[in-house]
Amino acid sequence: MYDARAPLAGRYRLLDEIGAGATGSVWRAWDLREGRHVAAKVLGRADDALLQRFVREQAVRIQHPHVVAPAGWVADDERVLLTMDLVPGGSLATLLLAHPRLPEGVVAELLDQLLQALTAVHAAGVVHRDVKPANLLLEPTGDGRPHLRLADFGVAGFLGGSRLTRDGPIGTYGWAAPEQERGAPPDPRQDLWAVGVLGRLLLTGQDPARPAPGAVRPRGRLGPLLDALTEPDPALRPATAAVALATLRRLGVPPPQAWPHVPDHLGPAPALPRDPSHDRARLLVVLACLCFVTAIVLSAAAALVAT
Repeated sequence: MYDARAPLAGRYRLLDEIGAGATGSVWRAWDLREGRHVAAKVLGRADDALLQRFVREQAVRIQHPHVVAPAGWVADDERVLLTMDLVPGGSLATLLLAHPRLPEGVVAELLDQLLQALTAVHAAGVVHRDVKPANLLLEPTGDGRPHLRLADFGVAGFLGGSRLTRDGPIGTYGWAAPEQERGAPPDPRQDLWAVGVLGRLLLTGQDPARPAPGAVRPRGRLGPLLDALTEPDPALRPATAAVALATLRRLGVPPPQAWPHVPDHLGPAPALPRDPSHDRARLLVVLACLCFVTAIVLSAAAALVAT
């Protein structure tokens, strides 16, 4: 457990743990410099390769309303953390627990926002390589239109440059494109494959990692686009996320009668802990005031005695 009274690197107070994984934990933290809550991904005990991957993830800096990329990183003794926007509405995986299948209008909106995010990511020369529900966060919009944000660039790759991860297959089984599973270098069309898989999951509830015998592909207005996105040959997929987005919008999928409810899953933040140094400072001020008042009283008393 971390001592919340001692800010990491003199800047971040860790308040409560909101997630954990194989590489570390995620905390809600208070940024003393910016005066706001952030998410802090804290590295656990790791070897040099994992530390290098974790630290280099901070190189992905993309500002977009549908992207959650690292905003900064700090190291404090043996602890290293990445900070990013706090998104308290859970993930798309959380939403699917309550809504295993979603109406076509909702799916079209979520895919639209995801393709917007990927357009920005690919324009920055980055391929995400792990698009899946757990990495798609949601702002707490209540009963309004959902707001999706692409997160977790831990296995991302740079186009035409060095990789952020080891050689070989990268990604999650069921979500990685066929050529990605064969160890192909990063390519934006690998992310587009995952978009197609996601669309099918949202419409049918069928987990791509556990394909059911005789599963029927969804049709409707989205069917042809999802088929194109999941072409085994990447050359037959849409060329870019922007092209796929334009195609999606031409389909004219009508909005749903209602949006799925997305609550705030984190709740109110814990109160900031008292800083002992502030208490000492206040005590010194009080003592100084008492000394000043005492001095005035003694001076007045001395003047009265003298007269």
